[in-house]
Amino acid sequence: MHRWLIKLLKGIDIRIVYIFTYIFVIPPCLLRDGFKPIYHYFRQRWGYGPIRAFLKTYQNHCMFAQVVIDRFAMYAGHRFEVTVEGLEHFQRLAERPEAFVQLSSHIGNYEMAGYTLVSDRKRLNALVFSGEKQTVMEHRTEMFADKNIRMIPVSDDMSHLFLLDQAIQQGEIISMPADRIFGSQKSVTMKLLGAEIRLPLGPFSVATMRGLNVLTVNVMKTATNSYKIYVTPLDYDKQSPRRQQISQLAQGYAAELERILTMYPTQWYNYFEYWKTWN
Repeated sequence: MHRWLIKLLKGIDIRIVYIFTYIFVIPPCLLRDGFKPIYHYFRQRWGYGPIRAFLKTYQNHCMFAQVVIDRFAMYAGHRFEVTVEGLEHFQRLAERPEAFVQLSSHIGNYEMAGYTLVSDRKRLNALVFSGEKQTVMEHRTEMFADKNIRMIPVSDDMSHLFLLDQAIQQGEIISMPADRIFGSQKSVTMKLLGAEIRLPLGPFSVATMRGLNVLTVNVMKTATNSYKIYVTPLDYDKQSPRRQQISQLAQGYAAELERILTMYPTQWYNYFEYWKTWN
């Protein structure tokens, strides 16, 4: 199906695929209980009434469909207009010899950053979910071949940690999602949109263990053929006790995530009871 979609997108306007999805794919999804976490997100976190929350839930599913289709459109050769806010922060760290950490979230379309936010001097090592379909991994590898990017799948034997440590020693870029707990249940509690969440300890621990600089990178869809990348540095006191460093980083990450969600509330793509499950 993935290969068929890529072939289709080589010869058809991407907006036609969007519309097909809005009409024939999204409505059946909203007839199942799977829509409830996003509905609760709009009801509880944004305070919307039932009708508005349901309409926003539909819009959210449509936006997610666009993001998925856009990824395959890129594999098919489609190009999007991408602007970057805060590019100077990335460029400054890319020029320095030491490694740095780049934190992402399950909002917007982070994969789009891999085609724009790259460095010839530093390889970017992106931690990725190992359960991705082979077709997706193959096309990602092909697209990133000349971008100085290495994808590191999360593995049960924890070998990915050795690869990350090696990359840090070599002064490279480490890219990790920091909004979901995978594997280890160690976490740090923060507030997001007025309620407590648990963020994975790992990404913040990796940064503070070596005193690395940290950026957050969020890539948000702004129109049919355009995206905007937000690059924001996260400051923390590298001389304070490590537990405080981790707390400062996590707090800064949550604050930036909330700032972006305030601008793009429908581009939240955590399809489970994020607050209820983690409290």
